[in-house]
Amino acid sequence: MKKISILSYGVALFLSIASATSLADNYPSKPIKAIVPFAAGSATDQIGRAFAAKMAESLGQPVVIENRPGANGMIGADVVAKAPADGYTLLFGTNSTNAALKSLVKNLPYNQDTAFTPIGYFGSVPLIVTVNNDLPVKSLNGLVSLAKADPGKITFAYASTSQRVSSEMLASVADIKMTGVSYKSGPNAMTDLIGGQVNMFTADFAVTLPQVQAGKIRGLAVTSLKRSPAIPELPTVNEALGIKNYELIAFFAVFGPAGMPKDAVMKLNKAINEAAKSKDLTERFASMGFETQPGTPEALAQKIKLETAKWAQAIKAAGMEPE
Repeated sequence: MKKISILSYGVALFLSIASATSLADNYPSKPIKAIVPFAAGSATDQIGRAFAAKMAESLGQPVVIENRPGANGMIGADVVAKAPADGYTLLFGTNSTNAALKSLVKNLPYNQDTAFTPIGYFGSVPLIVTVNNDLPVKSLNGLVSLAKADPGKITFAYASTSQRVSSEMLASVADIKMTGVSYKSGPNAMTDLIGGQVNMFTADFAVTLPQVQAGKIRGLAVTSLKRSPAIPELPTVNEALGIKNYELIAFFAVFGPAGMPKDAVMKLNKAINEAAKSKDLTERFASMGFETQPGTPEALAQKIKLETAKWAQAIKAAGMEPE
């Protein structure tokens, strides 16, 4: 009996290993769901959909986008953190979900440091500081003067961490006081900026640049260290205010739940890097200042550690407290 039991155990173990190997070899064998934790039309959504289409070509399975906006990306990120670690639920995350939220939210529903498997890096974009056309300012210095004349009266919109922190940092370095207004999505915030319900909105090129170019809002500065080729007439915040070291750039990357199979991670990473190198994708998003940076999962993990520390420092410098 003992020999039969040992034999049965050995057969079961072999079948289990064979099954796992087969699953790994066949991945992906069905459509992959990619959670975008921001609204349709946002930069994360636009970039994510373009990458998803390219990834699907490499993987041989559809990569289906599902928007789960709200709470600066936390709602969508939480869905992925609690999903099975089989490679079929991914997070198209950002600096909000995977670097900054840890310093902004006292009780995250997941451990930001351990809840995710880093997979691959899409790229990064700068933001544009914009104001409503009816606001009587033509420059960032003009906005600062107006804000100093009536502390707290100038309102700024935000629907993501980068949008909020960039504005709070600006207020801090310019020694002004503004009032933040939270929105569920960047497009909703833009609608209110155009309508004059809020005065200022600092957001990615995908949301702001078309409206600036159409004359519906006024661009004052970009948040990168260098001027953007997409709109070279706008100064950097540093140039406009005569300061140094102000920089805030949003990044986009792919994560899965913790504990994903290495084989699945590597297949996804390869598909992401191939997409990041494609000429049509990079040219499509060049107008929004998007820069790709293909790399390994390990490089992304290291980047997230550095970005988490960087955002913690920026949030502290802006005088923001976890809520």
